[in-house]
Amino acid sequence: QDACRGRVRPPGAMVLHQLLALASLLALTTATPGSSWSAVPRKTIPYVELKDVAKRFSQGGVSHYLTLTLDEAEALLYVGAREAVFALATGTVELKAAISWEAPMDKKAECIQKGKNNQTDCFNYVRFLQSYNSSHLYACGTYAFQPKCTYIELSGFTLDQVAFEDGKGKCPYDPTKGHTGLIVDGELYSATFNNFLGTEPVILRNLGPHYSMKTEYLTSWLNEPHFVASAYVQESASSSTGDDDKVYFFFSERAVEYDCYAEQVVARVARVCKGDVGGARTLQKKWTTFLKARLVCSAPEQQLHFNRLQAVFTLPGADWQDTTFFGVFQARWGDVDVSAICRYHILEVKKAFEGPYKEYREQAQKWGRYSDEVPSPRPGACITDWHRRNGFASSLELPDNTLNFAKKHPLMDEPILPHRGRPLLLKKDANFTQLVVDRVPGLDGTIYEVLFIGTGDGWVHKALNLGPRVHLVEELQVFEPAQPVESLVLAGRKVR
Repeated sequence: QDACRGRVRPPGAMVLHQLLALASLLALTTATPGSSWSAVPRKTIPYVELKDVAKRFSQGGVSHYLTLTLDEAEALLYVGAREAVFALATGTVELKAAISWEAPMDKKAECIQKGKNNQTDCFNYVRFLQSYNSSHLYACGTYAFQPKCTYIELSGFTLDQVAFEDGKGKCPYDPTKGHTGLIVDGELYSATFNNFLGTEPVILRNLGPHYSMKTEYLTSWLNEPHFVASAYVQESASSSTGDDDKVYFFFSERAVEYDCYAEQVVARVARVCKGDVGGARTLQKKWTTFLKARLVCSAPEQQLHFNRLQAVFTLPGADWQDTTFFGVFQARWGDVDVSAICRYHILEVKKAFEGPYKEYREQAQKWGRYSDEVPSPRPGACITDWHRRNGFASSLELPDNTLNFAKKHPLMDEPILPHRGRPLLLKKDANFTQLVVDRVPGLDGTIYEVLFIGTGDGWVHKALNLGPRVHLVEELQVFEPAQPVESLVLAGRKVR
């Protein structure tokens, strides 16, 4: 099986990289599938040339500058780090304000007593930091393996000490665990681990007017996932069917559907509907619209399959139907590390979730396509005008046969293939870690996609997508000695 080829790497160390890059788009080096995987960018800027012109920030005693939130209106970059939150000017990376948010000594002592490392684990790593409204940020930290969340008041840049909330399900206990989240209309959607041991994965919604919602604790729903990204897509906009908005989650997990001798990992995208309020009896306070599908990224000529998903960037378009997802993948080819970037269109994702389901066939003891009759209303579907006309005003009114089917069949049968069926970019002896994408106009007025790609050894590659070809423009060495680029944010976009 194709999926029986990859293994996942645990998340690495966390570092901050905030890049504001300007470069010429004229000098180009081609890197296309089937050509040399060792294509060299036309321009290389080593650290020694960059260190005097690049803007940098650090503060003594603080590390793990990982969580970044950009406020372009105020020209501020908010940074969550170990036991601190900072507000930096985007143009100069100058410190504007800072908050010390340390886990108390008694919490650190409890963390140590429970067997955690007092040098690495028993601190407050800020893992979530996003705008809540015009006056507050919402922040969550690991808090010495007892996660907490609170609000940051922006006018004075202060923590709300009174409003400390339990961070369970909103933020990981373990700072090394994968996590993603976003706030939509005052509600927090998060994908993390829900217990101290890191054995209970969950995709959860809370904070807002609805009661808390989460995934079922079943391996068929989530099986040792490594969460990397999430995205909100307003699919209700101009919908002729009264469709609902969606929240997408990207992760790698152990596959249950392949007949392999060893445990295998595949890349996934899952989605839930914004209006989901759970079932009345079955799936009470659980997602009724949770579905997931496999993301395929492969180089057919080399029979190389990329199953380790490292990062995802969502590039919105003028309309939600123009939304594009860019995935960063890694694989081993013999004894060589290979990285790839695959591009996915939202309509291909939507098609997979509207297609056939997979099911486990007890008699054959294997997974296959579900071929029997599908209940009506369709399991996993959002509430639309059709549902409302037929008496299903919300998920609470869905029949048990629909909900039981949804509970047992979260996995779609058809995988999601990348644009043109292959990676945009392949690179041998490379370890891509992060990605941001912008759209910029060329001299002829044509809009091009420009990719900024972080690597595991402290470089940022700049690439230009010209349709069937991707050109490597330049590479910048942003860290010396080498360390991974774990976070990227793009500021000062001229074309959105």
